[in-house]
Amino acid sequence: MTYDEEAKDMTSEAAYIPKKEDFVPAPASMRKAVSAEAVRGVKYETLKRFIANKSGVAGVIILMILILLALAGPYLTGHSYDKQDLTRSDLAPRIPVLSSFGILDGSERMDKTSGALVRNKYEELGITDTYYIFGTDKFGRDLFSRCFMGLRISLCIAFLATMINLFIGMNYGVVSGYFGGMTDILMQRIVDVAGSIPTLVVVTLMMLILKPGMGSIILALMVSGWIQMSLIARAETLKVKQLEFVQAAKTMGAGHAYIIFCEIIPNIAGKLITQIMLCIPDAVFLEAFLSFVGLGMPAGACSLGTLLFDGFDSVLLHPYKLIPPAFLMILLMIGCHMVAEGLKESTG
Repeated sequence: MTYDEEAKDMTSEAAYIPKKEDFVPAPASMRKAVSAEAVRGVKYETLKRFIANKSGVAGVIILMILILLALAGPYLTGHSYDKQDLTRSDLAPRIPVLSSFGILDGSERMDKTSGALVRNKYEELGITDTYYIFGTDKFGRDLFSRCFMGLRISLCIAFLATMINLFIGMNYGVVSGYFGGMTDILMQRIVDVAGSIPTLVVVTLMMLILKPGMGSIILALMVSGWIQMSLIARAETLKVKQLEFVQAAKTMGAGHAYIIFCEIIPNIAGKLITQIMLCIPDAVFLEAFLSFVGLGMPAGACSLGTLLFDGFDSVLLHPYKLIPPAFLMILLMIGCHMVAEGLKESTG
């Protein structure tokens, strides 16, 4: 091609006038395919980085073990978690394998004002063929079964409360951040007012009004638990909505609902999941606090909070009652925070 021909070709290209047909919105199937492919790529890379994070994987293993024990633990020993037998009250821990070596064989040392007293109530009752791994409480109930049933109830309360908070907070924060302007200003003033009252005060006042029970605790945790979730969702939405793929979706004619639920939420899910892993131990702690002070689960019910209260009540004479529920709570919080840190590093 000669110089004149090349110049003529460039002139014809420069003279091109865009037509309306060149900007027809892409079909919905094309938009969905492109969006799905992008989300799959992000998920794969995030999962790959998370698996490489040893701390996060260890946290997942801890949580999986705790969940399995919460599901199967109450049935492993053959003792019911709520069956009372006053003749077997305050039995010390006794484990089949270790008891033959004189370790955790049911013997208990109690320090009293008159001096130290060592006794083995199993031998006194003539039940040397019976084993209670964590011992029994003052009503003769198996603490092993009660601890894992309490872990199950506490996890259910925390999980349900967190999921409700996620649903409310995520939608509230995404709508506020996406539309911006006066909508964002009004919605954030509501958040400022609701967040100005300490969570512990709100939850305590709610429990004073409501009837003690699982549903009341979930409702109390829901009242202020969504605020932090909404702030994180809003902050992430403000960043994501400026990115190229969201602008491309708008150019292709996508509506607000499609952009919010198919473009923005999938790309902020990592931050929200990280917040979930931080909210679950907070909810467990609040439930335990309420039950510990007598405002949570009703008398006779089983949760980590009630078990901690019962153990604290007799810790001077029978310290073994306090150790298992406290250890389970500590392990649960460590596992959740390890997973949260792993997710934070994986999602950047």
